Amino acid sequence: MILPVIMAGGSGSRLWPLSRSSYPKQFLKLHGENTLLQETLMRLNGLTDTPPLLICNEEHRFIAAEQLRALNSANSGIILEPVGRNTAPAIALAAFQAIKNGDDPLLLVLAADHVIEDTKAFHNSVEQAAVFAKQGKLVTFGIVANKPETGYGYIQRGEPLENGQGYTVKSFVEKPALAKAEEYLAAGSYYWNSGMFIFKASKYLAELKKYKPEIYKACELALSNTEQDLDFTRLDIEEFKKCPDDSIDYAVMEKTEDAVVVPLDAGWNDIGGFSALWEVSKQCENGNASYGDVIEIDSKNTFAFSEDKLIAIVGVENLVVVSTKDAVLVTHKDKAQSVKQIVNQLKAEGRTEAHIHREVYRPWGKYDSIDKGERFQVKRITVKPGAKLSVQMHHHRAEHWVVVSGTAKVTIDGNEQLVTENKSVYIPITAVHALENVGMLDLELIEVQSGSYLGEDDIVRFEDRYGRVK
Repeated sequence: MILPVIMAGGSGSRLWPLSRSSYPKQFLKLHGENTLLQETLMRLNGLTDTPPLLICNEEHRFIAAEQLRALNSANSGIILEPVGRNTAPAIALAAFQAIKNGDDPLLLVLAADHVIEDTKAFHNSVEQAAVFAKQGKLVTFGIVANKPETGYGYIQRGEPLENGQGYTVKSFVEKPALAKAEEYLAAGSYYWNSGMFIFKASKYLAELKKYKPEIYKACELALSNTEQDLDFTRLDIEEFKKCPDDSIDYAVMEKTEDAVVVPLDAGWNDIGGFSALWEVSKQCENGNASYGDVIEIDSKNTFAFSEDKLIAIVGVENLVVVSTKDAVLVTHKDKAQSVKQIVNQLKAEGRTEAHIHREVYRPWGKYDSIDKGERFQVKRITVKPGAKLSVQMHHHRAEHWVVVSGTAKVTIDGNEQLVTENKSVYIPITAVHALENVGMLDLELIEVQSGSYLGEDDIVRFEDRYGRVK
């Protein structure tokens, strides 16, 4: 049995301002009509009948669950990491979870934010790798290199195995300088390190216990006292916080004597930055790739993305131009990897643009912060059919709700009323209130907040169907 394990953590800071820590790249539609997570899920069709096990940050739990629901995709659970501890612990959690009922499946470990163009070739490589995994090998997928890439680590293959479809691993190599990358490409015996694996759950745990017993023990203890919340598995927070931060490569793959590499030539890309996103995007005859409302004149090899306004580019080459509702990025494609420095500066200055979009997703829908002043804030709120905001109260602000479309059931201090299109309602400071969409279509309303403090932490929740306490 193959159990897919999808790692959906990470912040994707090199794709700012599209990707932010509260809504990172794996949840965005960057390649086709579906998000990268959804494409990863769909790629499993025809490969295994076992629903995937997801691992994600607690902050992203409702986003992940909603994207599975939108595909009508079953799952084998969603493990929530209260803090990030890298890939070695994340995979250990999946392995412990997989064997708890006496099973010992092959874990197919995938990242949620990769693009793979050729699904059939991907399936073929997985089936080849599964043969070695059943023999007790820890198999990694080596991407057949087509250029001297300096942004990836490399795997040097060793001796061919019996069927000629896999190799022992001779060495793992860090990201090289350009000259060394050119040497690797010419040698023909080096692959890009994909960060994808397949192995028996028990074999991984045995090797982890051998080489990194502190990670093994911390993950074992973190899963010994879990709490089930809907489809979510919540770990013992204090035990998991004690776990060292380490990647599977450093913790296990570079140390084990049972590492095997299987080549993968399937149009793989990890979308590690805007240059990579430009590469996998549809381009015009001038090499420009554009999303949204974009006009281009006498421009070449440029990536332009507009979320909500017109972008006009004239006489430029090799640029990245990204416009979201609250930020604009302009950079040369060769410098696009340095976008992470902008994110670090925003964090240092305490700016919200490092973490959240102007449009924020919640389990009940989303809101868009349209305008804000010293004592007021205006939001456009969208509530999904049947969804309900928490029963709550604010100490420092009052709210006016104007329904634009749909029907809202509003409760204020125990009194219920229906508010329909073009009608409004007022919620005084300290009033206990709730909002529910009782219609079949999205409920849209404009919220005007006024008061001395308008922060999101001025919420006292009394009841919440999504298990939120803050």
